[in-house]
Amino acid sequence: MSKGLLFVLSGPSGVGKGTVSAELRIRKPELIYSVSATTRQPRTGEVDGVNYFFKTHDEFKKMIDNDMLLEYAEYVGNHYGTPRDFVDRTLEAGNDIFLEIEVQGALKVMEKFPEGVFIFLTPPSFEELQNRLQNRGTETLDTINNRMTVAADELEMMKHYDYAVVNDEIDLACKRIESIIIAEHCKIRK
Repeated sequence: MSKGLLFVLSGPSGVGKGTVSAELRIRKPELIYSVSATTRQPRTGEVDGVNYFFKTHDEFKKMIDNDMLLEYAEYVGNHYGTPRDFVDRTLEAGNDIFLEIEVQGALKVMEKFPEGVFIFLTPPSFEELQNRLQNRGTETLDTINNRMTVAADELEMMKHYDYAVVNDEIDLACKRIESIIIAEHCKIRK
Protein backbone atom coordinates (compact mmCIF):
# COMPACT_ATOMS: atom_id res chain seq x y z
CA MET A 1 0.00 0.00 0.00
CA SER A 2 1.35 3.41 -0.91
CA LYS A 3 1.52 6.23 1.57
CA GLY A 4 -1.12 8.97 1.39
CA LEU A 5 -0.43 12.52 0.26
CA LEU A 6 -0.36 15.50 2.55
CA PHE A 7 -2.19 18.55 1.14
CA VAL A 8 -1.80 21.86 2.95
CA LEU A 9 -4.10 24.81 2.26
CA SER A 10 -3.17 28.14 3.78
CA GLY A 11 -3.36 31.84 3.13
CA PRO A 12 -4.16 35.09 4.91
CA SER A 13 -6.92 35.37 7.50
CA GLY A 14 -10.22 36.17 5.80
CA VAL A 15 -9.25 34.73 2.41
CA GLY A 16 -11.90 32.00 2.73
CA LYS A 17 -9.90 28.95 3.78
CA GLY A 18 -12.74 27.68 5.96
CA THR A 19 -15.38 28.25 3.31
CA VAL A 20 -13.35 26.57 0.56
CA SER A 21 -12.45 23.67 2.87
CA ALA A 22 -16.10 23.15 3.80
CA GLU A 23 -17.06 22.96 0.12
CA LEU A 24 -14.17 20.56 -0.61
CA ARG A 25 -15.41 18.29 2.20
CA ILE A 26 -18.67 17.93 0.28
CA ARG A 27 -17.02 17.43 -3.11
CA LYS A 28 -14.19 15.13 -1.99
CA PRO A 29 -15.43 13.14 1.01
CA GLU A 30 -12.53 10.68 0.63
CA LEU A 31 -10.07 13.35 1.83
CA ILE A 32 -9.34 13.11 5.54
CA TYR A 33 -9.32 16.50 7.24
CA SER A 34 -7.03 17.20 10.14
CA VAL A 35 -8.62 19.07 13.02
CA SER A 36 -6.30 21.71 14.47
CA ALA A 37 -5.94 22.60 18.11
CA THR A 38 -6.32 26.27 19.09
CA THR A 39 -6.42 28.51 22.12
CA ARG A 40 -8.83 30.99 20.52
CA GLN A 41 -12.44 31.14 21.61
CA PRO A 42 -15.00 29.26 19.49
CA ARG A 43 -17.00 31.34 17.03
CA THR A 44 -20.77 30.94 16.86
CA GLY A 45 -21.63 27.48 15.53
CA GLU A 46 -18.15 26.00 15.92
CA VAL A 47 -17.96 22.63 17.68
CA ASP A 48 -15.04 21.30 19.74
CA GLY A 49 -13.45 18.31 17.98
CA VAL A 50 -15.12 19.16 14.68
CA ASN A 51 -13.92 22.66 13.75
CA TYR A 52 -11.02 22.77 16.23
CA PHE A 53 -9.87 21.18 19.44
CA PHE A 54 -10.34 24.19 21.72
CA LYS A 55 -7.59 24.21 24.36
CA THR A 56 -6.56 26.44 27.23
CA HIS A 57 -3.10 28.02 27.00
CA ASP A 58 -1.86 25.54 29.64
CA GLU A 59 -3.23 22.53 27.73
CA PHE A 60 -1.64 23.78 24.51
CA LYS A 61 1.73 24.27 26.23
CA LYS A 62 1.62 20.66 27.44
CA MET A 63 1.03 19.51 23.86
CA ILE A 64 4.12 21.47 22.75
CA ASP A 65 6.24 20.17 25.64
CA ASN A 66 5.25 16.57 24.84
CA ASP A 67 6.00 16.98 21.08
CA MET A 68 2.38 16.19 20.24
CA LEU A 69 2.10 18.81 17.48
CA LEU A 70 3.36 18.58 13.91
CA GLU A 71 3.42 22.35 13.80
CA TYR A 72 2.18 25.20 15.88
CA ALA A 73 2.15 28.95 15.64
CA GLU A 74 0.93 32.02 17.41
CA TYR A 75 -1.38 34.19 15.36
CA VAL A 76 -2.97 37.42 16.60
CA GLY A 77 -2.55 36.39 20.25
CA ASN A 78 -3.77 32.79 19.92
CA HIS A 79 -2.01 29.49 19.31
CA TYR A 80 -2.86 27.00 16.55
CA GLY A 81 -1.35 23.57 15.96
CA THR A 82 -1.75 20.28 14.13
CA PRO A 83 -1.83 17.11 16.27
CA ARG A 84 1.06 14.95 14.98
CA ASP A 85 -0.29 11.46 15.68
CA PHE A 86 -3.43 11.78 13.58
CA VAL A 87 -1.50 13.00 10.52
CA ASP A 88 1.11 10.23 10.74
CA ARG A 89 -1.48 7.46 11.14
CA THR A 90 -3.58 8.75 8.25
CA LEU A 91 -0.66 8.92 5.81
CA GLU A 92 0.69 5.50 6.82
CA ALA A 93 -2.76 3.98 6.20
CA GLY A 94 -2.53 5.18 2.58
CA ASN A 95 -5.08 7.97 2.95
CA ASP A 96 -4.68 11.56 1.83
CA ILE A 97 -4.92 14.18 4.53
CA PHE A 98 -5.86 17.82 4.09
CA LEU A 99 -4.62 20.52 6.46
CA GLU A 100 -6.18 23.98 6.56
CA ILE A 101 -3.68 26.03 8.54
CA GLU A 102 -2.18 29.48 8.90
CA VAL A 103 0.86 30.49 6.83
CA GLN A 104 3.31 30.25 9.76
CA GLY A 105 2.23 26.67 10.38
CA ALA A 106 2.47 25.72 6.72
CA LEU A 107 6.05 26.94 6.58
CA LYS A 108 6.91 24.68 9.53
CA VAL A 109 5.21 21.70 7.88
CA MET A 110 7.30 22.38 4.73
CA GLU A 111 10.41 21.72 6.82
CA LYS A 112 9.13 18.39 8.18
CA PHE A 113 7.21 17.19 5.10
CA PRO A 114 8.89 18.69 2.00
CA GLU A 115 7.06 16.06 -0.09
CA GLY A 116 3.73 17.63 0.94
CA VAL A 117 1.64 19.60 -1.53
CA PHE A 118 1.36 23.23 -0.48
CA ILE A 119 -1.48 25.38 -1.83
CA PHE A 120 -1.69 29.11 -1.11
CA LEU A 121 -5.22 30.51 -1.23
CA THR A 122 -5.05 34.14 -2.25
CA PRO A 123 -7.70 36.86 -2.45
CA PRO A 124 -8.49 38.46 -5.81
CA SER A 125 -7.15 41.75 -4.34
CA PHE A 126 -5.94 43.23 -1.07
CA GLU A 127 -9.04 45.45 -0.98
CA GLU A 128 -11.32 42.43 -1.33
CA LEU A 129 -9.55 40.76 1.59
CA GLN A 130 -10.25 43.80 3.79
CA ASN A 131 -13.91 43.77 2.70
CA ARG A 132 -14.23 40.10 3.62
CA LEU A 133 -12.76 40.66 7.07
CA GLN A 134 -15.09 43.60 7.71
CA ASN A 135 -18.17 41.77 6.41
CA ARG A 136 -17.42 38.76 8.62
CA GLY A 137 -18.40 40.92 11.59
CA THR A 138 -16.39 38.90 14.11
CA GLU A 139 -13.48 41.27 14.79
CA THR A 140 -12.91 44.81 16.01
CA LEU A 141 -11.42 47.45 13.70
CA ASP A 142 -8.07 47.13 15.52
CA THR A 143 -8.06 43.36 14.96
CA ILE A 144 -8.93 43.83 11.27
CA ASN A 145 -6.08 46.33 10.86
CA ASN A 146 -3.71 43.91 12.59
CA ARG A 147 -4.85 41.05 10.32
CA MET A 148 -4.31 43.23 7.24
CA THR A 149 -0.74 44.02 8.32
CA VAL A 150 -0.06 40.32 8.88
CA ALA A 151 -1.74 39.46 5.54
CA ALA A 152 0.64 41.76 3.64
CA ASP A 153 3.59 39.83 5.09
CA GLU A 154 1.91 36.47 4.43
CA LEU A 155 1.31 37.29 0.76
CA GLU A 156 5.09 37.57 0.43
CA MET A 157 5.37 33.92 1.56
CA MET A 158 3.39 32.66 -1.45
CA LYS A 159 6.67 32.11 -3.32
CA HIS A 160 7.44 29.13 -1.06
CA TYR A 161 4.30 27.19 -2.09
CA ASP A 162 3.75 24.69 -4.89
CA TYR A 163 0.49 26.26 -6.08
CA ALA A 164 -1.43 29.53 -5.78
CA VAL A 165 -5.22 29.45 -6.09
CA VAL A 166 -7.20 32.69 -6.31
CA ASN A 167 -10.40 32.55 -4.29
CA ASP A 168 -12.47 34.78 -6.54
CA GLU A 169 -15.44 32.39 -6.54
CA ILE A 170 -15.77 29.40 -4.23
CA ASP A 171 -16.76 27.02 -7.04
CA LEU A 172 -13.78 27.99 -9.19
CA ALA A 173 -11.34 27.85 -6.27
CA CYS A 174 -12.56 24.34 -5.41
CA LYS A 175 -12.27 23.17 -9.02
CA ARG A 176 -8.69 24.43 -9.13
CA ILE A 177 -7.81 22.57 -5.92
CA GLU A 178 -9.51 19.40 -7.18
CA SER A 179 -7.36 19.66 -10.32
CA ILE A 180 -4.23 19.93 -8.17
CA ILE A 181 -5.22 16.80 -6.24
CA ILE A 182 -5.74 14.85 -9.46
CA ALA A 183 -2.45 16.09 -10.92
CA GLU A 184 -0.51 15.16 -7.78
CA HIS A 185 -1.88 11.61 -7.91
CA CYS A 186 -0.77 11.32 -11.53
CA LYS A 187 2.71 12.63 -10.79
CA ILE A 188 5.61 10.24 -11.08
CA ARG A 189 7.54 10.46 -7.83
CA LYS A 190 11.19 9.56 -7.41
